[in-house]
Amino acid sequence: MTIQKENIMEEPDSDFKFHANTLVFKFRDFFFPRRKILEEAGIKPGFKVLDYGCGSGSYIRDASDMAGPSGKVYALDINPVAIEIVHQLAFIKQLKNVETILSDYNSGLPASSVDVVLFYDTYHTLKKPELVMKELHRILKPEGILSFRDHYMNESEIMEGATRKRLFKLKNKGKRTYSFKKDES
Repeated sequence: MTIQKENIMEEPDSDFKFHANTLVFKFRDFFFPRRKILEEAGIKPGFKVLDYGCGSGSYIRDASDMAGPSGKVYALDINPVAIEIVHQLAFIKQLKNVETILSDYNSGLPASSVDVVLFYDTYHTLKKPELVMKELHRILKPEGILSFRDHYMNESEIMEGATRKRLFKLKNKGKRTYSFKKDES
C-alpha cells in the first residue's frame, strides 16, 4: 500500500540520476551490507521504523526482518520511482510489514508513533531541513531513536543539523551512525 502526501518544497531526482544512483548502491550494498548500519539503530521485533528518504530500498529488507511480523517499516521518498521500486521489492520478497509513503517532508504518521527513524544520506539534499527535522521530532516516540548518517557531511555538520533547533540531542556515536533522542527540555 502506498500513501501519497502533497509535496510542497522538495523535488525528486531525475529518473536517470535516480537509476544511476540505484546501480551504484547495488554495488555498495554487496560489499558493505546495510544490516551492519541498521544494527546500530537498535531495531527490535515489534518496532515501527521510518526509512526517511528510502531511495531504492537498500535498508528495507533488513529493517523489515529486524522489526519482524509484529513491526512495521514505512518507506518514505519524494520520488515516485523510488516508491515503486520499494513497493515491488516488498511484493516480491513478501515483506508484509512494509508500507510506502510518497511525500517530501510530511509523513502523515501519527505523533509519537515511530520507534526508529532511519535518516541516511538525505539531509544534505534538503531545501528546508528544519521542516523535516520538526516532522521527525513529531512522529518519534519519546524514547525513540533518530539514526543519522550522511556521508556527504562531516561530524560537525551532522551535529549542527540534528541539534540546531534543540529538537534532538546526541545519545551516542556508533561506528557508522549517530543516534539522537528527542530533546524534551
